[in-house]
Amino acid sequence: MSTAFLLVCAMCLDAALGEPEWLWSRVKHPAVMMGNLIGWLDQHLNQGSRRRLKGVAVVVLLVCGALILGRLLALLGPVAEIIICAILLAQKSLVTHVRDVADGLRASLTEGRAKVAMIVSRDTRNMTEAQVARSAIESAAENLSDGVIAPALWFLVAGLPGLLIYKAVNTADSMIGYRTEKYRDFGWAAARLDDVLNLIPARLTCMMIVALTGQWKRWPDMVADARRHISPNAGWPEAAMARALNVALAGPRSYDGQIRDLAWVNGNAPREIGAPEVFRASDMLWKVWGLALGLMSVWVGLNFIL
Repeated sequence: MSTAFLLVCAMCLDAALGEPEWLWSRVKHPAVMMGNLIGWLDQHLNQGSRRRLKGVAVVVLLVCGALILGRLLALLGPVAEIIICAILLAQKSLVTHVRDVADGLRASLTEGRAKVAMIVSRDTRNMTEAQVARSAIESAAENLSDGVIAPALWFLVAGLPGLLIYKAVNTADSMIGYRTEKYRDFGWAAARLDDVLNLIPARLTCMMIVALTGQWKRWPDMVADARRHISPNAGWPEAAMARALNVALAGPRSYDGQIRDLAWVNGNAPREIGAPEVFRASDMLWKVWGLALGLMSVWVGLNFIL
């Protein structure tokens, strides 16, 4: 049974079931267990001297552990592989969170702020409606890449070991990969490896959005926006999503009470946006998912025929 066929099944399972609360209220989600391990390593190793070396050791440990665990889990058979892959994809949960922000904004600005605070790390207390909407759309674009396309790609390339390695590194980056005094050295290896693993998925996500909207003529502008972005990868899907929706994204925002004057993405487009644009972004998430599923299905079909 081909890895592509297993991926198609896993994508459909994730889209149908998402993150069932009845299950994860009783047992820990694998991502939570990864986070607990990384948190423990952070607490015990991120101190004293040689923090960068310790951070490199943490990443090596995570990669080796994920590789071994992935190979062991693969021995359980294709059904187990499909279930595990579906658990580690985030399509339906991502769409749900994004739509929750749109629903919240329709109810009140306070509710919109509360919902977007669940998916972004920036300060949300004093956000305007447009800032809430932009934050939700930016999160949708970035997480489409690193929560759906990237894990699917690494599963396709290297099966469960590839998927688990990616998720371990991506989780580590989200926890310790910050450019702060505390994590600048300790999280360096996690952040750099995450950049490498997301290099192709981010650009692939961008191209899929462009293919669906037919905006190839604006590709040079997207490249320019992506290169100005604070992240080497997140700017690519954000630039494509901004043009797909005809909105401006990014720009100044607050972290820990400090304003960071970041570059705009598609800055000449409307900046005063709200719930309708967030709903459109959630629709685009499903369109990209459908394109990815279609491409995988064609691949499976060709392999079966040939």
